[in-house]
Formats: sequence, structure tokens, C-alpha cells
Amino acid sequence: MGIISFIGFTVLVAVIAYLATRNTNENTSDGYFLGGRSLTATVIAGSLLLTNLSTEQIVGLNGDAYRDGILVMAWETLAAIAMVITAVFLLPRYLKGGISTIPTFLERRFDKTTKALTSGLFLTGYAVVLLPMVLFTGSKAISGMFDIPQMLGVSEWGAVWICVWGIGIIGSVYAIFGGLKAVAVSDTINAVGLLIGGLLIPVFGLLAISEDGSLLGGLTKLATDHPEKMNAIGGPDSSIPFATIFTGMMLVQLFYWGSNQQIIQRALGAKNLAEGQKGLTIAAFIKILGPIIVVLPGIIAFHKYGPNLQTSDVYPKLVADVLPDVWVGFFAAVLFGAILSSFNSALNSCVTLYGVDIYKHFIDKEATEATIVKKGKRFGVILAFFSMLIAPFLVYADSIFGYLQTVNGAYSVPILTVLIIGFVTKRVPALAAKAGVIFAFTLYVLYIIFANGLGIIDLHMLHMQAITCVLTVLLMLIIGKLKPRDTDYEQEYTEQVDVTPWKFVKPVGIFICLIVVSTYFIFS
Repeated sequence: MGIISFIGFTVLVAVIAYLATRNTNENTSDGYFLGGRSLTATVIAGSLLLTNLSTEQIVGLNGDAYRDGILVMAWETLAAIAMVITAVFLLPRYLKGGISTIPTFLERRFDKTTKALTSGLFLTGYAVVLLPMVLFTGSKAISGMFDIPQMLGVSEWGAVWICVWGIGIIGSVYAIFGGLKAVAVSDTINAVGLLIGGLLIPVFGLLAISEDGSLLGGLTKLATDHPEKMNAIGGPDSSIPFATIFTGMMLVQLFYWGSNQQIIQRALGAKNLAEGQKGLTIAAFIKILGPIIVVLPGIIAFHKYGPNLQTSDVYPKLVADVLPDVWVGFFAAVLFGAILSSFNSALNSCVTLYGVDIYKHFIDKEATEATIVKKGKRFGVILAFFSMLIAPFLVYADSIFGYLQTVNGAYSVPILTVLIIGFVTKRVPALAAKAGVIFAFTLYVLYIIFANGLGIIDLHMLHMQAITCVLTVLLMLIIGKLKPRDTDYEQEYTEQVDVTPWKFVKPVGIFICLIVVSTYFIFS
């Protein structure tokens, strides 16, 4: 029954996505990469949430919550503040310039070499870290829920390989041949299902551990038996010390929601600025509820199973144990949709970056729109194949989510720092941008080697990301002082979309930020 409902819902989503996108002209860059700049607030919000809320979040963060408790909610709740900043400050500037990729802005602000460096960092990060991570955590989730080793008579290692390649091939078809609009439409449908299914897991989990059969009884049980797991203020030795919230944590969030091509591409496809801002704020509201889905089940699992599970096995085991059989197929289908979403989105962004930022400018400057799309798709096939080869070997990583965030810093800090300087200054030259990217990347990679590889440096990675950002800003400002541009940089309005802001974006944004701050008073 579970397999039938899984296949049925998955096929239904694919059919709806096809019907909704068949009239979109995807032989142009805007049509293929940005959904024809026609995305509305609800589609943007749904796509943003599901692109983010995939198995590297659900499996990885619940695994961390199983080990560290509710303090890991910082990865979720603080995202809402970053989304508000993006809606108010960054998105108006992006849409004013009519850009389809973040490196495109950096080319206009600095030069082509800066664009090439940042595009290369994005592509490397996606190929080596993000795409394999999504495939691995997705394979663990699907394999665990359906007990693939038992079903097919293979080892757990073999089941991971089978699921990785199954997810990878299906996701590649969506992303490479469907374009952004197909991804966004399927995301919106799956987002509703994932929110429903994701909320059912903590509900059934709390009922399972409650002594009186109520949700409140389950929460009381957790608070009474494991008070240390319900404290959001992390100590110096925790995975997220409280001080990191004011250093690298906000940098990570700003990069992810404000400049990560995989995420911001949804907002860049908005039909106008107001719709983009509404979409971001809707997503921010829902994101505040994220810990219920990606943190609470991990704490329930700790109470139910004790401390000896491998973190990547925590969530699939809880789902298989507490979710009624009739719901397993449906939830596996929407979880599969979430897996595809993150994989599709990252792959579509890679195709965009390669086609628009590399092929067009460095390989064939005279290429037509259709040729750019065609070459981008071919690159996507190669990248997907490479990711599917790497993914199974992530079984050797200790903390999935921790590994993801640590390695991400190698490309997130350089790109975010150069982007910030590009926006807030007018005379800092291209030389400073290139020096900043190389310096930040080199410094952070050395930290990874000496801290995580050799164990010589004992400094939290979020603190190191903040230090790297500050030093890079200083370097760029010094170069800007010594060798400034001859003229001020002025951004031109391309008039591709209406950039009239949503009149409620600021008051709604302030309200969202106040809610986030209040959660730390509640859980402290």
C-alpha cells in the first residue's frame, strides 16, 4: 500500500508540473532559468521552503537535535531574519539590474574575472558538497522508510547506491529538461504535502511517548526527562555556542537566503518586486515553525531510543516506527519531492551558472539563447553523474549537517563578503574583489585543514567564518583606499520587471524579527 501511494503521488506531481509549464518558452535564458520572470508570491514561497527543507535539513538537523537538543533551532529560526533582510535590501537591487545570477551582478560591479571566480566557487561547492549531500541523505531516508535492504535483498551500502542513482536520474530529468518553472511548480505542490507530513511526525511521536496519550503529555515528558535538550542557549562546548549567533551564524544565513544561487533564483524569477517580497516574507513566517519539523523529532527520538543511534539513521527510524502504515507512502512521496527539489534546484542553478556566466562569456561569446540553454543542459548531465558517484561515500561523515555547514564556508564567505562590499561601496575596484575572493577562500580552507583535518586549531567554524569575513572586508577597503575606481559605480535600472516595493514589507519584516527573538526567551 505504501509503495502504491508513493508512486501515485509522485506521478501526480510530475503530471501537474508538466501541464503548468508546457506553454513556457524554455529556449530563452529567462524562460528556462527564471521561469519567464512570471513567478508569484505563493509559488516563490513554496519553492523557497521546499528547496531548503530537504533531507539534508530534515535528516541532518534532526540528527543534530538528537545529539545536541533544541539549540540547533538557530539554523531555522534565524533564517527568517535573513529572509527579511533579503526582501528589504537585496532583492530590490537584484531585480533593478534584471540579473539572472549573482555573479552577473559582480561582473557589472567589478569585472569578468570576479564573475568567473565566484561562478567557479558556486559550481565547486554544489558539485562537491551540496548535490552529493542531498542525494546521500535522501537515499538514507527512502531506504530507511521502505527498508530497501530487506525488500531487495541487498546490503545497506547497496541500498544507498540504488537510491542515490534513482533519485539522481529522476531529479536530473526534472531540472535539466524542465527548467526553473517545472521545478518551482512541483516544489509548491510538494511543499504543502511536506508541511502536512512533516508536522505529523512530531504529533505521532509525542503521542507515542506520552503517558496520558496527549500532545501536551509528550512535551511535558521531554521537558521533565530531558531539560538539557530543551535549552536554546548553547554553552561554549555545544555545537552552536550562543555567541556564534552574533558572529558567523548570521553570515551563513545571509549568504544562504540572500546570495546562494540555488535559493535566490526563485526570487529572481518574480513577476515584480512586490511579489518577490511577499514570497520571501510568507516563507519567513513559515520558517519560524521549522523547528517543529526538523528539530523536535530528533529530541523525541533521543527519548525513545537513547543516545546510541547513528545521527543519519535517527529520522528514518522514527518515521518508520511512529507513522501509521497508511501515511508512510504519502510521506515518503512528499519527502521524495523534497529530495528532488533540493537536487533539482542546485542542478538547475549549476546549469544557469555554467550557461550564462561561463559558456556565454568565456567559450562562445556569439552563442544564441538556444545554444546557451543546450550547453547548460549538457553540463548538468555531467555534473549530475559526478555527484551520484560521490554521494554514497558520505556515509563516512560524522555529522551530516555539521559537515555541510563547515565546508560551505569555503565558498559562502568569499562570495558574500565581495557582494556586500559591491553593494555598500562605489569606489572599491575589481582588484580588491579578486584579492578578497582568493584571500577568503585560502584562509578558510587552511582553517578546515588545521582544525578539522589536523586538529591543531580549536575554534568554532562560525567564529572563523566571521573572522574571515572581517579580515576580507578590511583587505578590500584598504585596496579601495589605495587604488580606487576612477568613477563611482551606479546600478542601471533595466526595466525588466516593476520594482515598486510592497508597502507592508518593512512592518511585516519587523514583526517577524520580533517573533524570532521571542523564541529565545521562551526556550532559555
